[in-house]
Amino acid sequence: MAFDGSAVKPPRLASLDVLRGLTIVGMILVNSAAYLHYVSGYDVFPALMHSAWAGFTLADAVFPAFIFMTGVSIPLATAERGLDVGGLRRLLVRTGRLILLGLLVSNIYWLATPESVLFRPMGVLQRIALAFLAAAVLYRITGPRTRLTLAVGLLLLYWPLCLAPFPGGTADLMAPGSSLVAYADRLVLGAYTYVKGPLGYDPEGLLGTLPAIAQALIGVAAGEWLAARRGARGLAVAGALLLVVGLAWGLAFPVVKDLWTSSYVLVSSGAALLVLAALHEALDIRLWRVPGRDFLTDFGVNAIFAYVLHELASIILTAHMLKIPYDAASPVVGTKAAALIPVVIFIGLVWAVVAYMRRRNWIVKV
Repeated sequence: MAFDGSAVKPPRLASLDVLRGLTIVGMILVNSAAYLHYVSGYDVFPALMHSAWAGFTLADAVFPAFIFMTGVSIPLATAERGLDVGGLRRLLVRTGRLILLGLLVSNIYWLATPESVLFRPMGVLQRIALAFLAAAVLYRITGPRTRLTLAVGLLLLYWPLCLAPFPGGTADLMAPGSSLVAYADRLVLGAYTYVKGPLGYDPEGLLGTLPAIAQALIGVAAGEWLAARRGARGLAVAGALLLVVGLAWGLAFPVVKDLWTSSYVLVSSGAALLVLAALHEALDIRLWRVPGRDFLTDFGVNAIFAYVLHELASIILTAHMLKIPYDAASPVVGTKAAALIPVVIFIGLVWAVVAYMRRRNWIVKV
């Protein structure tokens, strides 16, 4: 990572920073709620927890939205086309940095107690890195029609891949670990999958990266639309269409985050597109002063830094001082609402850091 103290270079769409910030705040919110639930035994709202398997909650929307936004940023970050050795080297360096950060975040506890925790090679930032690399390379060397064809092809190919039989079993998309996708994780990663056992798998595993690349390519298409300044209506129509197609496809190919199914890609991308369209109309076209804009922008301009910081500092959630307001509020508002208090305080602490950085014009580039 490197600090860039220079001014933010125009043009920079406010909607992108706000949506990126909203996504990061969402990730901190759901990760913190899950941490309190599993580590401290707090009761939390179901929407803040990932679906047990098939389904789609608020928690299931935030990670794919970040991959989508990674794709959106690619056409807006550079007009450079073609890929020479220098350009490829820069993309590989950025990808490598993201993967190294991901390995750090995925293995915090392994670094502290390697004798009791297994190393985990996969993770959130690793998937973002691979999706970014593929989408950035394809943006440089192919046109919009080719990229759309590739995205559709990846999503269609992934369906029979998930349904294919695997050694020692047959596919059952409603049973965790019973797919060729999960088998590939067990075959390559061995004991180092996130979910252990004979049907273990990794929710950020190997073959699931293919539909994640398609999701980043959908983001690239949205970024090109924004760069051409064609308005928000087309984004909204595309978002609604993806949402409807994804839900319909989900009747045959279930919406499952841990498999990153193609229907899940369409539903989550559709939702992200609708939010992006609304923000683009409000912030970039109508120039409205939307409440919370500066707060979310603080997170958005240093999104990766904020994500890594919250992961490294999550132990704060178990501090006794944060348990005091929870205990005091539980009899009044209930345990689920009270569990939000330490989460909101934690988000505020992360915000204090990124807000200070933005005021000083410190942008952490990965």
